Formats: sequence, C-alpha cells, structure tokens
Amino acid sequence: MSTSPLRDKSKAFAKEIVILCREIKATHRESVLTNQLLRSGTSIGANLHEAQYAQGTKDFISKMEIAQKECYETEYWLELLYETGYIPDPQYKELKNNCGAIRRMLIASLNTIKGKTQV
Repeated sequence: MSTSPLRDKSKAFAKEIVILCREIKATHRESVLTNQLLRSGTSIGANLHEAQYAQGTKDFISKMEIAQKECYETEYWLELLYETGYIPDPQYKELKNNCGAIRRMLIASLNTIKGKTQV
C-alpha cells in the first residue's frame, strides 16, 4: 500500500498525542482534558486512513473535512492543557507546530480536490 506524507505525518502526530496523554495521566492524574485530546488528536489520522477507502469524491471530501475539524479541536485542547500547566512550553510548541502543519496540508488537499470537482 502506498503512503502519503499527510497520512504519515498524522500517524506520527497521533503517536505523540498518545504518549503525551499517557504521561499527563500518570504524572498529573488528569483524565478529562487528556481524553478529549486523545480522541481528537488520533481521529485526524483515523479519518485520513478511512478517506483512502471512500465511496466516491463526496465521501472522500467529507472524511478530509472531518479530519480538518478534528485538527482544529486538537489545537484547542493542546492550548488549554498548555495554559493550565499540563504541557511544558517546548513540548507545546512542537505539538502545535506539527498540528498546524497537518492542518495546512489538509487545507491544501481539500482545495485541490474541490478545485478538480464540482461539489
């Protein structure tokens, strides 16, 4: 199966999120916010993976748009956890940059596919 840079980057990001959430739960015993971050941060890649098996262009675009929404939500949870002292500054900046890069790739991909089709 061929891979794409976007799917690869989102999977690597999901792994970072899993590790971060595990660490926060172990050291701070915080689970409500980390569960939200875990769901949204891993959902990006899951929706991209699902999109490769879409049942047509509209379904593909829908999965990509869901991944984009999850990316925005993940940025929110990261920011909230950072501002409440659960994520140190260097780690937050790296995760925020990675999430932003994925978001920009999603936007570009969606613009490309929407430009090629009339949806």
